[in-house]
Amino acid sequence: MLEGQKKLTSSFFGLLSLPATAMGFALSVQISALSWILTTKYGLDIHEVGLVWAAGPIAGILGQVIIGVISDKVWFWNGRRRPFILIGGVLATLMLLALPGIDIISASLGGVGILGVAIAVALTLDLAINVSFNPTRSLIADVTPEGESRTKGYTWMQTISGTFGVLAYAVGAVWGNYVLIYSGAGLVFLFSVVPTLFIEEPRELRTGGAESDDSTASPGNLLRIIRPLWGFLIYAVYAMTMRVVGVQSPGYYVEMICAVLTVYLIAEALFKNEDGLSREEADQIGFRKILAAHSFTWLAVQTMFVYMFAFVQDKMPGLADVKMGQVVSISFLVLNAVGALLPAFVLEPITKRIGRVRTHMACIAIMAGGYALIPVIGGSTITLYVLMGVVGVGWAATVSLPFAIMSQTVDSARMGLYMGLFNLSVVLPQLVASLGVGEAISAAPDKSIIFWICAGSMAVSAVAWLKVREPVDHSSPVP
Repeated sequence: MLEGQKKLTSSFFGLLSLPATAMGFALSVQISALSWILTTKYGLDIHEVGLVWAAGPIAGILGQVIIGVISDKVWFWNGRRRPFILIGGVLATLMLLALPGIDIISASLGGVGILGVAIAVALTLDLAINVSFNPTRSLIADVTPEGESRTKGYTWMQTISGTFGVLAYAVGAVWGNYVLIYSGAGLVFLFSVVPTLFIEEPRELRTGGAESDDSTASPGNLLRIIRPLWGFLIYAVYAMTMRVVGVQSPGYYVEMICAVLTVYLIAEALFKNEDGLSREEADQIGFRKILAAHSFTWLAVQTMFVYMFAFVQDKMPGLADVKMGQVVSISFLVLNAVGALLPAFVLEPITKRIGRVRTHMACIAIMAGGYALIPVIGGSTITLYVLMGVVGVGWAATVSLPFAIMSQTVDSARMGLYMGLFNLSVVLPQLVASLGVGEAISAAPDKSIIFWICAGSMAVSAVAWLKVREPVDHSSPVP
């Protein structure tokens, strides 16, 4: 074991952050370049771009839960998380290299449609990212004790990952998305392979006790755990099935039913009381509240990521394709610059004073305000960039603090499983954004609707976080 790992030095936290940084960088490349390359090079429509993006959350549903369960139990290549980080990193590298050659791949397969190849590449890329993302985040919980060290691990993860995310958008803005794709492939390979060889994983995971038996991972129990997300899940299955079979929806009845169900189940979760319950029962309720609050955050975030280009096209019609891509890249650069600077240097000190949950809720509320201002005054590049900086306050919290909050609400011996279930509060809303929200945006004459949807969803998330309790530290030594 490295001396830095024994003493939990800053250099070790930096090393520990690199595998997650690799996957974050791959995701940044995907966010910056995928919608742009599909619309400008391959001529896909908005709803087709949404369909391609829907492939990623599907990969997340399957990849993170399954890999989480497996990585909790296996041990090979001297690690529990290491094998999946290595495999996912190599696969993500190859898929990034495939993005600019989707047309070549289509031609080599005998003229298979561009849309089908794009979905296959996006699905494989996101599956690779998800295969690695869960283990990279679980690894931090595995090798750090609960409390301030755990929070430091996740805030450093976001600061370093966010810094490289800024680099990704800077490369896209200055040299273009093709340079970003090829340089990103090299960095993803390097950061996913090398650091894992120097981090020693514990052979046995700490356990919270009763809930670490095999029944936790049964399908019925998993469905009960994610009860607040049933509305998102039902709509995602329905909408994807309708798209795949090519059937036009007869109306908006299913959407209305799923919306009512979602509101009911999330309200039910948020207003449950943990008082007087056993630790296991209280933790289960607390975990469901986190799922409920976090889901609306990602409905907003995914809507921004996928359809930002449509807002820029609508409000800045004089921009050429390349310039439009640069404006989107710079916008995300600003978002990630704020997201990189705040976690370790601003948010972590604040959490020590007012707690992680309150800090996170305040940041989400600021993000909602930033979204609401974009359709009002964000019609120029300068004001758009400034407001994306405001939105970045919430982004800094979103990609750091919920992991620290959630990881202290669940059994450490099942961290991979719960990381996978927690990811469902990300990917199921992403599917709704890619499918249902995409249809609404495509039909709307004014693309300002994009950020009104973002603002409303984020405001709901901020209110929901008010019902989440600050988790209690149950610190124990790292094995």
